Amino acid sequence: MLAVRDLRAKVAGKEILKGIDLEVRSGEVHAVMGPNGSGKSTLSHVLMGRPGYEITSGQVTLDGQDILGMPTWRRAQAGLFLGMQYPIEVPGVSLEAVLRESFTAGGRDPADVDDLVGSEVGRVGFDARLLKRALNVDFSGGEKKRSETLQLAVLRPFFAMLDEVDSGLDVDALRDVARRVAQAAAQEGLGVIAITHYTRLLSELRPDRVHVLSGGRIVASGGSDLADELEAHGYGAWGKDEPARPPEVALAAPTFP
Repeated sequence: MLAVRDLRAKVAGKEILKGIDLEVRSGEVHAVMGPNGSGKSTLSHVLMGRPGYEITSGQVTLDGQDILGMPTWRRAQAGLFLGMQYPIEVPGVSLEAVLRESFTAGGRDPADVDDLVGSEVGRVGFDARLLKRALNVDFSGGEKKRSETLQLAVLRPFFAMLDEVDSGLDVDALRDVARRVAQAAAQEGLGVIAITHYTRLLSELRPDRVHVLSGGRIVASGGSDLADELEAHGYGAWGKDEPARPPEVALAAPTFP
């Protein structure tokens, strides 16, 4: 179980998360929706350990183990995965090399990567010729998100935070990506926190719980009918859109140690 208790965080002196409580168990899909600037992306970045955020209180545990004191790479080895809204480009390093090094770092046999990749490229609709290309360099938006999904499927983390994985996807790519994530949850026990604005992703993912994050807090939780209500009526009941996150965060390169 991934458990978040009263998590509060600041960036550039401004409090963004104001007391987040959330529990996600293996095999569960939780959708997090909310107005712009409400803290959705900040939540995923803080959980994964992105530099630049000051955690002022709270606790995050993975199967009872506190992870907030861990560097990002240790959180990854413990079983966390972040699918970024804007996947970064890594010139000179291929996706194939990234996966092999990830296996080596995690004490797994890198020789297994080829077979695992071979079984996954078709499932996520990824062009196998891109495996030897520099990671995400000159990839289309859809190729980047398929690449992220391929990494998720091959690495098999315990919990995945997907920050607007549907952003920039056409109908076919959305279906391929969402269905593979849903399969991982149903068949492999993956726990998912899916951050999104749109119900089109949720129609494929079929979340167990939907949460509304507004003003740095989870202000409502419910079943899939809550997402339908948001689609129909917006966030007026929980607060209007807020200003985008501070420029220091929006402009900072999303790199991890």
